[in-house]
Amino acid sequence: MTTTATTPGRTRPSAPHVRRSGLPAALGPLLRRLTGDEKHAPSAHSTLDVLWVLYDRILRVSPATADDPDRDRFLLSKGHGPAAYYAVLAAKGFIPEHWLDDLAGPESRLGHHPDRVLIPGVEIGTGSLGHGLGLGVGTALGLRAQGLDQPRVYVLLGDAELDEGSNHEAMAYAGATGLGTLTAIVIDNQSASHGWPGGIASRFTVHGWSASTVDGRDHDAIETALAAHRPERPHVVVAVVEPKE
Repeated sequence: MTTTATTPGRTRPSAPHVRRSGLPAALGPLLRRLTGDEKHAPSAHSTLDVLWVLYDRILRVSPATADDPDRDRFLLSKGHGPAAYYAVLAAKGFIPEHWLDDLAGPESRLGHHPDRVLIPGVEIGTGSLGHGLGLGVGTALGLRAQGLDQPRVYVLLGDAELDEGSNHEAMAYAGATGLGTLTAIVIDNQSASHGWPGGIASRFTVHGWSASTVDGRDHDAIETALAAHRPERPHVVVAVVEPKE
């Protein structure tokens, strides 16, 4: 992964070419069944590879264990354009495939933001961006307080979402308290308004996080980065994808 400088004080990894060879053939048709939210299609597609790697290789959760206290928790903070999330949930058997044919309809369980009350396997409802990482910190602390040290908490964020100040409070607190069961994944599609000296990962490492920056379309690299966490430190994976247009 190379880096390219843009404006002064802003350094970004170079964007990879789009590759989807690691995705199952059935996922594309499932995603195409979701219509009516085309304006958020770039947001959805930017997360697709990371979501698939999480649910196919990383997360210790299945439809049968969706309520198990020892399950891993996945929190989608990047809630805009959840089509990719719904398609992956359907592919993995959490929701029926026919639900995908009625996005945000009057009787639909699938809204323009996921609802944890209506959708099996969803841990949090989303709305205004910037809250997911704080909720992830609280979830990790709650599991620690219950003596549950096996579940990991994964939070998926967008790079623009990091402009919200609440994220920095969560970063600082997680680092100070050594929340080693917490992993943040940031999708970097160069849609943020502000720059970060040293890149996105430096926002976290300054607070004591470990960090990896990878091609957000390379499934093996994503898996390796997600597994690179340390017991005593929270971990962040910056997944670089093509720029949002």
